[in-house]
Amino acid sequence: MNFPAILKVAMRALGRNKMRSALTMLGIIIGVGAVIAMVSVGQGAQHMVQNQISSMGSNMLYVMPGNMVMGGASMGLGAASTLTDEDVIAMQREIPTVAHASPVVRSSGQLVFGNQNWFVQIQGTNAQFPEIRSWNIQQGEFFTEADVQSAARVIVLGKTVADKLFPGMDPIGQSLRVRNLPFRVVGVLEAKGQSMVGQDQDDTAVMPYTTVQRKLASRTIPVIGQAMVTAVSEAGSKLAEQQIADLLRQRHKIAAGETNDFTVRNMADVAATSAQLTTIMTLLLGSIAAISLIVGGIGIMNIMLVSVTERTREIGIRMAVGARPNYIRLQFLTESLMLSLMGGLIGIVLGSSISRGISGLLGWPTLVSGLSVFVSFAFATMIGIFFGYYPAHKAAALDPIEALRYE
Repeated sequence: MNFPAILKVAMRALGRNKMRSALTMLGIIIGVGAVIAMVSVGQGAQHMVQNQISSMGSNMLYVMPGNMVMGGASMGLGAASTLTDEDVIAMQREIPTVAHASPVVRSSGQLVFGNQNWFVQIQGTNAQFPEIRSWNIQQGEFFTEADVQSAARVIVLGKTVADKLFPGMDPIGQSLRVRNLPFRVVGVLEAKGQSMVGQDQDDTAVMPYTTVQRKLASRTIPVIGQAMVTAVSEAGSKLAEQQIADLLRQRHKIAAGETNDFTVRNMADVAATSAQLTTIMTLLLGSIAAISLIVGGIGIMNIMLVSVTERTREIGIRMAVGARPNYIRLQFLTESLMLSLMGGLIGIVLGSSISRGISGLLGWPTLVSGLSVFVSFAFATMIGIFFGYYPAHKAAALDPIEALRYE
């Protein structure tokens, strides 16, 4: 007995009952295909979430004013005006782990150009906004620090806003109105797409934060809604977070043991939490799909037991002419393994096709990785060996004389 001979006999035995072999493989095919498809959906979702977090800016930290308590009731994060633009300037000047920092003052308003108008959320920032948010300019240029100092009436439009207000036109240099005040369009941001919550990031407008404070919000004190900060590296974001907290406690004269009047939120923590959740979802989907592989393995065991019963006389003849029990065991194990391997290969093709179909028809992001293909195929192989061993052992343990007598 050699392997080519064993393989030849196994293929002949499986080909003798083609329909039964195909139905037996169906459980493995569905199992492998389902594992690959479900894992690809989970990994696609994980990849999309990570990309969206990255699109918000690398090594990002958000600093927000703290909570305020009135009448024993918490008013929520940002209720107190405890953050100023001087705090942001101090962060960049005094903290070596901070690469860029910008105050953020938000407002909203109707943008009007000719007979076109569009209601938009307005972000007031400084000139470092493109570096902080990793958001390039598609047309024109971003406003300068001189514009910030002079509270110039200049505006940079998101792609959606530019398309709505200036269809088929070059918006650069055009003048539009915001609350009846004229603003000059100096730039258009690159398209960024939707955020994690499905919000259109391009439906925005950016102008100097001083302009928003003085001319839209009419604020007489330099308080800001929040600050955007980037660390010099991802590894340094934790240290930057701690140094920002220490600096603000010092500037706000917060005594030891007192609660901070601000909050620092590290986007690296958000990314880690999102990655953990999507990994759990991927494992859950893969585990549910893997159950069908086990069901397919039970089907292999059932058919192989039937095959042993049908071929009992054949087994007796082979033992009578000198076949050892190990050879018989190996023969039936090979047949079981061939069923799982062929089912696994077809399942890989099916799973990849389903993944592409899900992405094309439903628009869900999918990602078929080599690891998921390898793991599902290896699991199918182990299923074939595990569930094929008992029938193979039963065949090898038959008494030759009793097997020859079997009708």
